Amino acid sequence: MGLLDIFRPITRILPEVKKPDRAPPLPQRLMWTLACLLIFFILGQIFPIGSDPSQIAATFERLDILLGSSTGSLITAGIGPIVLASIFLQLAVGAKLINLDMANPENKKFFQGLQKLLAIVLSFFEAAIFSFSGYIPLSPTHLFGSLFATQLIVMFQIALGALLLLYLDEVCQKYGIGSGISLFIAAGVSKTIFVGAFSFVSLSASGEPSGLIPRFIWNLINPAGSVTTSFFSLVPIIFTIAVFLVVVFAEGMKIELPLAYGKARGLGARYPIKFLYVSNIPVILASAVLLNIQLLGAVMAVPVDGQPDIKMGIFGTFQNNRPVDGFAYYINSLPSPILLGGYEQYLQIITQPNEILHIFTYGIALIILCIIFGWFWIESTGMGASDVARQLERSGLQIPGFRQDPRITQGILERYIPIITILGSIFVGILAWFADITGALGTGTGILLTVGVIYRFYEELAQQQLFEMYPMLKSVVQ
Repeated sequence: MGLLDIFRPITRILPEVKKPDRAPPLPQRLMWTLACLLIFFILGQIFPIGSDPSQIAATFERLDILLGSSTGSLITAGIGPIVLASIFLQLAVGAKLINLDMANPENKKFFQGLQKLLAIVLSFFEAAIFSFSGYIPLSPTHLFGSLFATQLIVMFQIALGALLLLYLDEVCQKYGIGSGISLFIAAGVSKTIFVGAFSFVSLSASGEPSGLIPRFIWNLINPAGSVTTSFFSLVPIIFTIAVFLVVVFAEGMKIELPLAYGKARGLGARYPIKFLYVSNIPVILASAVLLNIQLLGAVMAVPVDGQPDIKMGIFGTFQNNRPVDGFAYYINSLPSPILLGGYEQYLQIITQPNEILHIFTYGIALIILCIIFGWFWIESTGMGASDVARQLERSGLQIPGFRQDPRITQGILERYIPIITILGSIFVGILAWFADITGALGTGTGILLTVGVIYRFYEELAQQQLFEMYPMLKSVVQ
């Protein structure tokens, strides 16, 4: 392995959460999961010493949703370092840039340690970007009278928050239910939807609530309100429910190929090829790329003389770190209707010729990236037709009526997997784009993630309950 051997001693001394001697019962797993969730929400309300919470703008709502973060708080970096470390190493292993036999327990343990080490490094790297680039507003009174010292202290606090999430994820995996990463994403999206729908906080001088349902009631009973305005208050909620239902329906769509054991006549199985074969991975990666272009553009842009809140660079013009013109603007979605003052104002904006071009440019960029990442993901993670054919052969399975030859199995799988990968990637891209432009709460990417997380959480919860009832079944499955 050469260069990788340098990191082996480091991965062995990294702190880790001890695995329980006995699997905790289901009630304890639920308590650990709720405890991790509670700590996550508390960390999102604590701001680094040296920052100025009053100056934090709602610029990164999409980034917060995608990374389970809360801009300006200790978890500003969110699960970004963990996700990026996982994606980088999985792609490197899949592309054979790193030669590790994951069937070997020692290599698997080393891979997990390497992933943790990279996540720690990325935690400090991302924290430095947020602190030194000005994304986190600093207090006018600098710590120790030094701007550099203040930035350094804020950086360490944000990195610490990311490390806490890293180990909370480990606690959730070993003592709770599911993955902490998935839990934090679903919690962040659910919080966004709940606050957007039910918040009674007023953001205007008229006293109109910011929450859509309270706003609907306020406009009905207030003489200054109108029925039309009340109806428009509920439109984002209607689209949110519609997108949820479509994703739930799509999760259940699949093709099942019949399989038979070559050496045991009469025994068979089915290989399900889901319509969302690559799940929501394409839209996660596509959204991450588009958001990183926005971040990179804002970092590289320089302030305009006399206008400190406006910056210009090769990726466009930015106002308060939000793109308002140029390449970064046209490939990112519009702000939500809530931030723009309501759905009526939002409709007036998106019907302008410039914004129509913006909407379609963003949609095309998102869908193309989804197709590219969807295809790249199955080819680099062992989900392609050739890899699946070899896996079936090793399991002694074959398609009835055909010889037990991986080339034949691969030919049959190639009739389905490539097409479903492309169609599924296009579907999640269009659905995320549709949810974004209609103002659905939680954004399209967030809703796709949350439905997938809740679906898998339900499956694991049902499995754990089954193991509680029939303990011997666990040894059979394992």
